Amino acid sequence: MFLLGLDIGSSSIKAALVDARSGATLGTAHAPDTEMAIHAPQPGWAEQDPEMWWENCRVAVHRLFHQTGADPTRVAAIGISYQMHGLVTLDAAGQTVRPAIIWCDGRAVSIGEAAFRALGEDFCLKHYLSGPGNFTASKLRWVLENEAERFARIRHFMLPGDYIAYRLTGETATTVSGLSEGILWDFSKNDRAHDLLDHFGLDRSLVPPLVSTFGEQGLLTTAAAEALGLRPDVPVTYRAGDQPNNALALNALRPGDIAATAGTSGVVYGVVDRLASDAQNRVNSFAHVNHLPEAPRIGVLLCINGCGIQYAWLRRLLGDGALSYPELEKMAASVPVGSDGLCILPFGNGPERMLGNRDIGGQILGLNFNRHDRAHLCRAALEGVAFAFGYGINILHELGLDLSVIRTGNDNLFRSAVFSQTLATLVGAEIEVLDTNGAAGAARAAGAGAGFFESPEAGVGAAMAVMRYAPERDGEACQEAYERWVGVLEKR
Repeated sequence: MFLLGLDIGSSSIKAALVDARSGATLGTAHAPDTEMAIHAPQPGWAEQDPEMWWENCRVAVHRLFHQTGADPTRVAAIGISYQMHGLVTLDAAGQTVRPAIIWCDGRAVSIGEAAFRALGEDFCLKHYLSGPGNFTASKLRWVLENEAERFARIRHFMLPGDYIAYRLTGETATTVSGLSEGILWDFSKNDRAHDLLDHFGLDRSLVPPLVSTFGEQGLLTTAAAEALGLRPDVPVTYRAGDQPNNALALNALRPGDIAATAGTSGVVYGVVDRLASDAQNRVNSFAHVNHLPEAPRIGVLLCINGCGIQYAWLRRLLGDGALSYPELEKMAASVPVGSDGLCILPFGNGPERMLGNRDIGGQILGLNFNRHDRAHLCRAALEGVAFAFGYGINILHELGLDLSVIRTGNDNLFRSAVFSQTLATLVGAEIEVLDTNGAAGAARAAGAGAGFFESPEAGVGAAMAVMRYAPERDGEACQEAYERWVGVLEKR
């Protein structure tokens, strides 16, 4: 039997097939061939059509079975990983009311900040582990304030992964972990965030019913089965946001475990066994996939919006997409540490949480027309993202998290030796690159939810390390470049 994992990103949809007995990954596929479009009707906005996610799920699944030659009728369970913090709205007929407002959209910042002050900072940190910020609850309030006719049609709101589960099963539902990422879960009361909903004037009935993160959440409908080429009644047995799921895929389930990713956005995610929060709201805390009231498992998440999206932008700029990432890496490696003084701030993808929700934009500084070329831009771009990681990791150090080892999947910017070595040297931590990804992690988690594995830990297992980066002994040049970068950042 097989386990199918779907990873609903903002750039692409990934699908993975895993053997239900051994946990081995049999194949992966993605769609579309290029990044999915993000629409920005106004500056600071970011929207996507949920139908686009579903269509690319269909394409990715068909590609997966074509590539593997596996029998799709032997799929026994489905797991879902998804881009966090988005807002999908459905009417009573199950149709989307408006395009999804996704994670990097900044329109609701002021709404969240006003609610943080009105409800009280201490109250929010105690009950929600965060301020409402620019998360799902605040985005829904924005729709109420600015699109009253659309809002009146909403029967349920949901997160992107909830929407894909709905398209698979016809069931509207969400999870505690999902609600917590939208600042819609009250940890003190172990219930929905009724005080925040009431403050925002949001009817409590708009919140979908709850299902467990692991376990049967609905069965594949005939229509969905026909679209994907699967048999009907396959259970969906797992769903989680991409960062908690990435941590699970890397076997980061116990207190002290650390996971990282560097896709469209960059994330460092640490697991703790207490209700941790940051008074300055530079990082966020959510219910991890294995959180229980009697055994707290909280994921402390540092997010950098401007990460891989910056490098993809540079690739298009330099060669209209003709240059491959290995070619960019070769150019970057030809330039010394510090990029000969060229400095890039990668913050061009919406408000940055760790910068106080400021949107300072991406910036290139210190450019010398007689000295710098494409190779310098490549290295400075990679160093800029690594330095942004280092800047955020210093915040995690302040909160008492130990980052002696960082585990990550073998994809995105961590495939770059320039990026990975810069980060390892800067923060003084070994980086272990493991042979897994979010879609495969979701598939294995679905196996745990369906009873093929006795626990999530057993399903994930010990992923093989394919690469390790140790801090360089002589890291003075890296530190000097970082301090120069920080000096530029703090003047913005």
